[in-house]
Amino acid sequence: MCMRGCMESATIYVLVNGSPTEEFKPTKGLRQGDPLAPFLYIVVAEGLAELVRQANKTNLLSGVNFGRGGGA
Repeated sequence: MCMRGCMESATIYVLVNGSPTEEFKPTKGLRQGDPLAPFLYIVVAEGLAELVRQANKTNLLSGVNFGRGGGA
């Protein structure tokens, strides 16, 4: 499921003075300054890091050589 699907299928409730409100569905995406933006960044970064780890384990990644001698 894509991130948009996750956001659209979610239900949210808010704690007000320790008591939850009724659940509601978000109707807009994340905007700049949204308190969820850092969390979303971490979720995506962790997912990407795991994909890189798996690709490295299965030798799908190779190094890049720079310079005339080909050294790193």
